[in-house]
Amino acid sequence: MLRQREWGRSLSRAQRSQLSSHFLPNHVSFVDSYPQKAFCGIFSPDGALFLSACQDHTLRLYEVGGAGLRVLRATRGRHVGWSVLDVAFTPDSAHFLYCSWSSYVHVVDVHGDGDAHTALDFRPEEKRFAVFSLAVGPDGRDVVGGANDGCVYVYDREAQRRVLRFPAHEDDVNAVALGDPSGQLLLSGGDDGLVRAWDRRCLQLGPTGVLAGHRDGVTFLCPRGDGRYVVSNSKDQSAKLWDLRRPAGPGGVAAARRAVARQSWDYRWQRAPAQARKATPLPGDASLVTFRGHVVLHTLLRCRLGPAPGHALAAGSAEGAVLVYDVLSGRPLRRLSGHRGCVRDVAWSPTGDRLATASWDGSIRLWEFREPRRDPDDDVGGGGGA
Repeated sequence: MLRQREWGRSLSRAQRSQLSSHFLPNHVSFVDSYPQKAFCGIFSPDGALFLSACQDHTLRLYEVGGAGLRVLRATRGRHVGWSVLDVAFTPDSAHFLYCSWSSYVHVVDVHGDGDAHTALDFRPEEKRFAVFSLAVGPDGRDVVGGANDGCVYVYDREAQRRVLRFPAHEDDVNAVALGDPSGQLLLSGGDDGLVRAWDRRCLQLGPTGVLAGHRDGVTFLCPRGDGRYVVSNSKDQSAKLWDLRRPAGPGGVAAARRAVARQSWDYRWQRAPAQARKATPLPGDASLVTFRGHVVLHTLLRCRLGPAPGHALAAGSAEGAVLVYDVLSGRPLRRLSGHRGCVRDVAWSPTGDRLATASWDGSIRLWEFREPRRDPDDDVGGGGGA
């Protein structure tokens, strides 16, 4: 790769990601502080922008540069109840979307007037309505939302109307994602502890697969985007890696239902039961790897796979830390400390050389790899001969 660069050939994004996977972030290179809790922070698909959302109802758009982040503009959200809950970019990085406790999801033109917010009316059947999670189709036209009424919604931006609503879970749908590049495979995770895969072309037949193994509600989904693998985060204090080609059988689904029904604590203000950290796998658990070490409390915490080849998984923790796991072994590789409050969101840059974190301590941080300083006397041969 170095020889190619010397010959004037630039490294591809995949090559840069492969290189950066050997150098996990270990140093804070940028910090910005807010007056209230930071809920979301993501990079644009092209890596040129970073977007954050705070409980002060303000969305802040940054330009990503070599020295860190530079504020481009801040805009106040519309129809925000309690806080902005999720944000998403369109694939071309030209627009971003946000959702809250509201009947509307809003769209903002990155290059337009910051005060122009287009409202997408999801037309819910309940008055107290929240979209907890957003996903945008590959062409930017479809907007997918998971809501507190147990349903998944799809809004067509070109037709300017809701085109799909279907019941997906028996409780809140906390997470939605696109399972494949076509956008036809939808993934949903709910407070019933299950992850379901849906093919939009045959929804009437029900889910194409169910992933069961969590003992409590699912808080977030991060697919690799290849139609095969997805990671789920859960209130049972674990994250799991799944192969969508290996769904759970009826026994596994029944075991997960029983385990979730036995939960009697509230993660929003109570500590996790002691047995949650030591729980044995449920019968029929079809997950490939289970990740334990981060604490999932207070809010819908996120975890995200690094860009392809995706060897690292970063997970926010209610203890104010970020754990970076090895995807293949499930072993924690690094613990990033410094936040003084719950780390709700984590996001890798598209090249994987930076990790952004958003915390309830009212700050966002940008982490990079920095070579540890060495004592020259430790070099073999000493002095200048090393």
